[in-house]
Amino acid sequence: MLFIGDSITDAGRDRADDADLGHGYAMMAAAWFTARHPGHRAAFRNRGVGGDRVRDLRSRWAADCLSLAPDVVSVLIGINDTWRRYDHDDPTGVEEFARDYRHLLTTARERLDAALVLVEPFVIPLHDGQRAWREDLDPKVEVVRGLAAEFDAALVAVDAAFAAADTDDRVWTTDGVHLTPFGHAVLAQHWLRAVAPATD
Repeated sequence: MLFIGDSITDAGRDRADDADLGHGYAMMAAAWFTARHPGHRAAFRNRGVGGDRVRDLRSRWAADCLSLAPDVVSVLIGINDTWRRYDHDDPTGVEEFARDYRHLLTTARERLDAALVLVEPFVIPLHDGQRAWREDLDPKVEVVRGLAAEFDAALVAVDAAFAAADTDDRVWTTDGVHLTPFGHAVLAQHWLRAVAPATD
């Protein structure tokens, strides 16, 4: 199984250790999946890269996804496509986002016949400036939901989950985007619900 995406997936993984999963949701989800389903003997890889947008993921897709031939591909991408609009005046249009994301999924399906897991991009706003990001992010979340339906992928609806959580948002995040260990645990829990195998 392959986790791929931006810094939330990366979570400090050691690039020198091909099997290192970082210290975030990917590591937690892999550990719990194996604990619950040891008979599957699943192998996990993490190819998150901090700062990536969907265009960056597309540029390294062949090397970091297709060449590994995973049977499950889990993608979390999109928040940097929104964030760069507000901190660098470098937006990613929703059409471009959808086009590049669809390319990733199409090639994964055609070249690997892999099962797909799509994680909603999210923001956990800590101030009014980040609340304004919803204008840009919401259409991208809708793209991910639509692609999940189009490609019969498992959808990890974590944007909605964080929005519905009844607690101080700083429990989940340090800056509105990057997660605390508790936020990573929530994401891992939702991932496991979406990916639980039908049988052991």
